[in-house]
Amino acid sequence: MEVVHPRCCGIDVHKQTVVACLLCSSANGTPSKEVRTFGTLTADLLQLADWLTSTGCTRVAMESTGVYWKPLSNLLEGTLELLVVNARHIKNVPGRKTDVRDGEWIADLLRHGLLPPSFIPSSPHPRPSPARLARTDALAHLPGPRTGGRGQPPAEGARRRQHQAGGGSHGDHGCVGARHPRRPGRGPHAGV
Repeated sequence: MEVVHPRCCGIDVHKQTVVACLLCSSANGTPSKEVRTFGTLTADLLQLADWLTSTGCTRVAMESTGVYWKPLSNLLEGTLELLVVNARHIKNVPGRKTDVRDGEWIADLLRHGLLPPSFIPSSPHPRPSPARLARTDALAHLPGPRTGGRGQPPAEGARRRQHQAGGGSHGDHGCVGARHPRRPGRGPHAGV
């Protein structure tokens, strides 16, 4: 088959590991294969990204099962051409299946241009506008969290103001802020 991407990587992503298979075509067309396993912490994913860029890899494909692909996708998005592929398009022949074989299979399909990318909608949380960033920067220099008055947390300030207004903390009947029970026949709806 025709080689579309001479230097590419197939990644099999799991909860605790990421298996990457790098395929590089030599001068005579035979691929050299290098397989590495990384963790899923940010430092590990950064090592993966550094390894891929240092080898000259230009295109990466990974399966989009679960949510484990998202951190890696966010990390590689601006540096490499990334394909997140539907699992149905990657179906391997049944049999002894390992993470390494899955990574190799994804890389081989990508190498020959047989993987259509999945549609990934834009982020549900759009990037903040420049005005919002300016407000955030302006508020960053203010001291400490918002207070309820005179340096107290909001709840303490509210209790202090309630007590000063004559509400007490528990009153005579155990209700916060109530001094007298509600008397029948009084109030705005009396006699209705």
